[in-house]
Amino acid sequence: MSMQLVQVLAASSVFIAFACAELWRGRFFPREATREDDRLDIVITLTFPLTSGLVLLLANILCEFVAPAARGAFADWPWWAMLATLLIGDDLTQYLWHRLSHTSVLWPLHRAHHSAAYMSVRVVYRNNFFYYLLMPGLWISGTLLYLGFGWFYVGYAIVKLAVIIGAHSAVRWDEALYRHRTLHPLMWLLERTISTPATHYAHHALSQDDGIGHYTGNYGNLLFLWDVLFGTARITRRYPPAFGLADDRLYGNEGWAPQFLFPLLRSSRTASALSSSSEHRRP
Repeated sequence: MSMQLVQVLAASSVFIAFACAELWRGRFFPREATREDDRLDIVITLTFPLTSGLVLLLANILCEFVAPAARGAFADWPWWAMLATLLIGDDLTQYLWHRLSHTSVLWPLHRAHHSAAYMSVRVVYRNNFFYYLLMPGLWISGTLLYLGFGWFYVGYAIVKLAVIIGAHSAVRWDEALYRHRTLHPLMWLLERTISTPATHYAHHALSQDDGIGHYTGNYGNLLFLWDVLFGTARITRRYPPAFGLADDRLYGNEGWAPQFLFPLLRSSRTASALSSSSEHRRP
């Protein structure tokens, strides 16, 4: 069985498991989801494997052209060296990319991820098409695969996706652990190491004026440790009461197509970050 197939099957299994848990608890079809949300969630979830696969393929072709003799050159590296390289080359760069996406430079490509007024596995891949096409971490991962990271990268990617999917899911796995006082020391360490529902929900909050929401921080994907190290962390062990974007509530929701294909398609909505003229941005 090929590495790519194993990765796709494993990641899909994690996604489906959380989706089934949401279905069982009646949270997979949130009442806040509009028809445009449904369309956007479906399109992006189906196209993300194609987009990420395209980037990895192009990275492989580019490496073959630039350095044909380097294929598999790092295949004999010890596991800890591969892990450190991936955490920096993939996860740290994704933290920085995510942080940059909350500035006017890249916000139009990331806005779709925050326009959902709910948390769910449906939101995991919800970003503009070009957000992933330009993501440095994917290009670096493709290069590392070419250099021989192979099966180790597959295992790393599965673990990372499990953490990310769990952090977005409407099934808040950390909530039960917070209730047990004997587990508080473990949770103190865990919530400062990886992304959890409590810390990542805060990033998706509608407001950060209540001491819980923190959309100007908590950018980590696999490692929340980056937020701790770079001073962008907020840990409250509480969950925001509402999610989404204030401008959607003021002016109406954006259509799914501009959110997915900006700047190829632009919004005609008033005060839109996806229009050709508006400078409206989330602070």
